[in-house]
Amino acid sequence: MIQTETTERRPDVAITCVLADAQPAVLEALSRLLKTHGVNIVAAASDGIAALDAIRLYEPRVAIIDMRIDRLSSFEIARSVGPQTAVILYASYRDRMSLHDALDAGARALVLKEAPLDDLATAVRTVVSGRIYLDPLLAGVVAVSELKALTSRERAVLRLLADGHSSDVISTALSITPDTVRAHVRNAMRKLGVDTRTQAVAEALRRSLIEEPADS
Repeated sequence: MIQTETTERRPDVAITCVLADAQPAVLEALSRLLKTHGVNIVAAASDGIAALDAIRLYEPRVAIIDMRIDRLSSFEIARSVGPQTAVILYASYRDRMSLHDALDAGARALVLKEAPLDDLATAVRTVVSGRIYLDPLLAGVVAVSELKALTSRERAVLRLLADGHSSDVISTALSITPDTVRAHVRNAMRKLGVDTRTQAVAEALRRSLIEEPADS
């Protein structure tokens, strides 16, 4: 079930957010905290399917998802949303070994439930600015250089670009919109430190992040 909890509209409220957790008390606590930081909670969901529906409906800038959400996995949600929504996974320390999978699925942040609540607000500001946030307790789980790794969807887009396909063809092949294709390309360019899509493909090939074209 989706519960809409929109804050009072104010000019300074620019960050929209969908929350997803099976525990009503957790949803209430997170909602109360984020509202004090100027985050507009547009919907709260108790399971993964409702969360994805809410994300597609509202297209929030941020989605905070319990890593162990039911009915649809948090990783599948991260893979399914467009690049306009930064997914933050809210996890327990015991989930730390899933960090690589979370980043590969496209999650932009992982915040521990054991951490102070204000860390969640910090994560929101970080992902909205285009960066990745990783709970300090997880620093030893993944190398810093891996935080700029391409997601599986970004690699798929670059791989099809390497084959010479247009954004329209890629959008059909991956069942995403052409605008989403272009957004994935921009994200990949930023992570790879290049200025054009051609350079992005070349750099991804150089780093063996994608395979060589079949006819090369």
